Amino acid sequence: MLLTISTDHRPATDLGYLLHKNPARLHTFSLPFGRVHVFYPEATPERCTAALLLEVDPVELVRGRGEGSSEQYVNDRPYVVSSFLSVAISRVLGTALAGRSKERSELARTAIPLRAELAAVPCRGGERLVHRLFAPLGYHVETRGFPLDERFPEWGASRYFTVTLEARCELRTLLNHLYVLVPVLDDEKHYWVGEDEVEKLLRHGGEWLTAHPERPLIVERYLKHQRRLTRLALARLLDEDQADPDAEADVHAQEEGNVEAPLGLWEQRLGAVVAVLKAEGARRVLDLGCGEGRLLQRLLRDRDFDEIVGVDVSQRALEIAASRLKMYRLSPRQERRIKLIHGSLTYRDSRLTGYDAAAIVEVIEHLDPSRLAAFERVVFEYARPRCVVITTPNVEYNVRFADLPPGAFRHRDHRFEWTRSEFIDWATAVGGRFRYAVRFLPVGPKDSIVGPPTQMGIFVRE
Repeated sequence: MLLTISTDHRPATDLGYLLHKNPARLHTFSLPFGRVHVFYPEATPERCTAALLLEVDPVELVRGRGEGSSEQYVNDRPYVVSSFLSVAISRVLGTALAGRSKERSELARTAIPLRAELAAVPCRGGERLVHRLFAPLGYHVETRGFPLDERFPEWGASRYFTVTLEARCELRTLLNHLYVLVPVLDDEKHYWVGEDEVEKLLRHGGEWLTAHPERPLIVERYLKHQRRLTRLALARLLDEDQADPDAEADVHAQEEGNVEAPLGLWEQRLGAVVAVLKAEGARRVLDLGCGEGRLLQRLLRDRDFDEIVGVDVSQRALEIAASRLKMYRLSPRQERRIKLIHGSLTYRDSRLTGYDAAAIVEVIEHLDPSRLAAFERVVFEYARPRCVVITTPNVEYNVRFADLPPGAFRHRDHRFEWTRSEFIDWATAVGGRFRYAVRFLPVGPKDSIVGPPTQMGIFVRE
């Protein structure tokens, strides 16, 4: 099985310092189930690629002298990426997995452009599952499938894929994602799973797993569907000593509301968005990042909209939206008009295609900048509605909020807040890349110096 990791961060050969493996040498290690080789197919200041090649000995597996066993000599384990790779990463690249580098400690804590390729990954769930697992983590994901047998195309596709992941992130982040998610894709482990696996999962996934939209599936598969261990891991991910992300969102939303309350900004935003959707003639509308359903409530009251879909990554927010909309008391006609979907805006979702318009109200500023590219592709390339309406805070206006400390964002979960020129530059670039014409409207009282409190971009497909 083969994993390659490449970077064009300069000097690219610093990848050797991060992996603690000299690019000029072949490094070979013995493990109970085979041998691991680390080598560099290319190593120049402009680009460097490290390869981890794992040779699994099927005879050792059958004899039971390794870390696992198999019932027969002929199987796919020596050739596909599986939990054996996770063990190899831990044993051979353990220092990089922990994010330590003696010679390049600062670089180890720096996000750099990385590209990982897994040569042959068994995936129980198909291509879509690969995207569901990696895209929410900010990766650009590419997959290439294989037929069961090229000589017999009528047999259909196999469950094996070549997977390529690209992102700007710390090397330890990439390695920890692979350590956890490769066995999840395979839905199999070559060794006994006990409570120590819960500790491994929390150690390697604790920083990112709590907020992942596929958290229950990841935990269940990683722990080989053992219900007791799954319940234990999920409970510990959200135990008393850790913040519940949904509860934090409730508190932060209240804080943001308190800052903007004197202006009644939420009502003005919703009114402006509904007006634009009606002016564009939208009948089937997505509310992406719908939160607690305030925009959905307005759209449902308006008979101009035939189909309304709310999407949010927070299950609690969707439950509150359902309560606000009185979903269980709607008439059959109204019930047919509205639907709530649990999903992320940073991975491709076929359920979002075919709509007239998408409203994205005060959402993008909650995304990590590294995930904006994934968000752009999800909305403008894959979902591709005829019209997209986006609102976001104008950071220049923050000086007009008396209760907001200098330099603070309106919401503690905001990853950024843009000036007017920054929003215009981003929106114009996105429009040009995906062939949308863009215009801009102010929302809220416009200050002669700092502009409006909220800025709106209206994207119309060319």
